[in-house]
Amino acid sequence: MSAIVLLSGGLDSAVNLKQAADQEGVTLALTFDYGQRAARREAAAAAAMCHQLGLRHRLVRLAWLADVTQSALVNLQAAIPEVTVNQLDEERVAGGETARAVWVPNRNGVFVNIAAAFAESLGAQKVVTGFNAEEAATFPDNSAAFVSACNALLRLSVATPVSAISYTQSLTKPEIVQLGRSIGAPLGFIWSCYYGGLEHCGRCESCARLERALRAAGAWEWFHVQRMVP
Repeated sequence: MSAIVLLSGGLDSAVNLKQAADQEGVTLALTFDYGQRAARREAAAAAAMCHQLGLRHRLVRLAWLADVTQSALVNLQAAIPEVTVNQLDEERVAGGETARAVWVPNRNGVFVNIAAAFAESLGAQKVVTGFNAEEAATFPDNSAAFVSACNALLRLSVATPVSAISYTQSLTKPEIVQLGRSIGAPLGFIWSCYYGGLEHCGRCESCARLERALRAAGAWEWFHVQRMVP
């Protein structure tokens, strides 16, 4: 058994990468550059993780994806919503307002299908994704239903058995931090910010979710000691 891992360089994908390496074996980790603000940081984080774990990594550029969206992740004229840790459960966030601002059409659907093509070509049986229960509530393409639908599609779209899986699908972010620490995931390299600056901005929803998770897991100080910005 072996896996193709979708590796964004964030918390969830870092933990799934290590879990896949331990349980399945990783044939290849894929990072996508679709013109997002944090593309360079995400790619550097993913490459550093794979180097540390001795895994093969590839950057796939999808410039066309930026052309079909006005998402604030790629449109520099659009504002990325600012969210504090205390606002994460407010209606405008939990109800999806901030999610809509950073939504990229069919992004995860495209990623899974590209990974499946690599899987069939390289003889891997799994496509590993970095999803979680917390964000599945506002991002439908992070949900268990999405993974199930992907698997229904993959049964017809590849010639060899390939299935999608996320080891963290049912976990909250604090639980993912705890799992990552327990299995030695390369958390020191993670890049979870929507921006591509020198450090995490601390103002976007992704940064707020990471901070809340680290604090809830008792790992806020530990993370900053471990931090290695590639």
